[in-house]
Amino acid sequence: MSRDRASRRETRVGSADHMNMDKLKAVSNDSLFELLSPAGNEACLKAALSAGADVAYAGADRFGARAYAGNFTREEFVRALDTMHLFGRKLYLTLNTLIKEKEAGQLYDFVKPFYQTGLDGVIVQDLGVIRFLSREFPELPIHASTQMSVTTAYGARQLGRLGVKRVVPARELSLKEVRSLVREGGLEVECFIHGAMCYSYSGLCLMSSFLGGRSGNRGRCAGPCRQNYRAGSGGDAYLLSMKDLCAYDLLPELMEAGVRSFKIEGRMKPPEYVYGVTRAYRRAMDRILEGRENPEEEGRDRTELTKLYSRQGASEGYYGRRNGPEFITMDRPGYVSGELPSLPEPKKLPVRGFCRIRAGEEAYLSVTASGREVTQRGPAAEKAKNRALTAEDILRCLKQCGDTEFYFESLDLDTDGAAFLPVSGIKEMRRGALESLKEAIIGGYQRSL
Repeated sequence: MSRDRASRRETRVGSADHMNMDKLKAVSNDSLFELLSPAGNEACLKAALSAGADVAYAGADRFGARAYAGNFTREEFVRALDTMHLFGRKLYLTLNTLIKEKEAGQLYDFVKPFYQTGLDGVIVQDLGVIRFLSREFPELPIHASTQMSVTTAYGARQLGRLGVKRVVPARELSLKEVRSLVREGGLEVECFIHGAMCYSYSGLCLMSSFLGGRSGNRGRCAGPCRQNYRAGSGGDAYLLSMKDLCAYDLLPELMEAGVRSFKIEGRMKPPEYVYGVTRAYRRAMDRILEGRENPEEEGRDRTELTKLYSRQGASEGYYGRRNGPEFITMDRPGYVSGELPSLPEPKKLPVRGFCRIRAGEEAYLSVTASGREVTQRGPAAEKAKNRALTAEDILRCLKQCGDTEFYFESLDLDTDGAAFLPVSGIKEMRRGALESLKEAIIGGYQRSL
């Protein structure tokens, strides 16, 4: 990176001089900005959640444009929906391949359990699938995939008439063109901010299909643009291999432009990548919205982003320019990765609780989280014949939440110091309360057909 370019990058994120904060606040009042992270498997989903993603996107076992990612079975995808909903987050389904006519009859049964569980959005490439979903699943938000290569407000408006709520435009648009699309397209706009780039327009490349019979439009791209080629009498080079996109320093401008969702590419990448990249962008977005600067943290995040599966450096993509040799990894197409970040313990949901255990009365435990409250009744406590339960005994037993998704951030206790209740009874009461609380939270997302 040149010294002038490095200096320019250092002044961009979080700089009050660089962006109109009043305008940004006006935009954010209309819609919340969304950080969208990839989840190729359950470990990546947990990493995204821990790092602060608002939404994750994932594929199930059919119809996704990453056929060689880990993906989820249908049962796993339902559980992933419940997990994200438990924490007040969202999950989108990638249904973004072109569907063959003989496969069309499978779509309803494929989507139905996800829709009923509360699927938050579906990313689609096929126009026929858009029409089908709009008719059969009317409450399901449909997003037009970047593989539809939407480049104009006219295209967005046409899709809106078919029931599309959001467009993920072609990644080849400039920032000026993105602004125009937001202003005139009539749909939410989701833009890529980090990850691998295609040499061709997204969704319009047939090179893999022609060379090896593996169609990118069916989720099976073999990556021929990452191969070594010779142009004329010149030497061999990786002439088509794009550097990865890193729009970290463009976040203020993209947010000010009214982009709704900021998407990180990488469903083929490991959870450490998902965690590190998501964390860096989460911190940057929060700083921008709060109008504060932290040059030290920004510097650390930039450094970490360059170490996380970078193809010989990164570029800001097409947001600022049309083309140039600095877009290409001429010497080597593979990823270079430094020391990966350590993954934290899985995220847990804080719970407030109140427990009453008194001799001669039925014990009960009330737990509250995410605006939901449930009460679990336990057995009647007896008057202790020998040693009564102390408050410390009860609290220690109740707080052992183990591998559940919960922990007690506060737990009040009403006990008389004379009661006895088997430890197994206290644990069963806690287990039942937390299970009921989980059902109450995720039940609010479920739909019927």
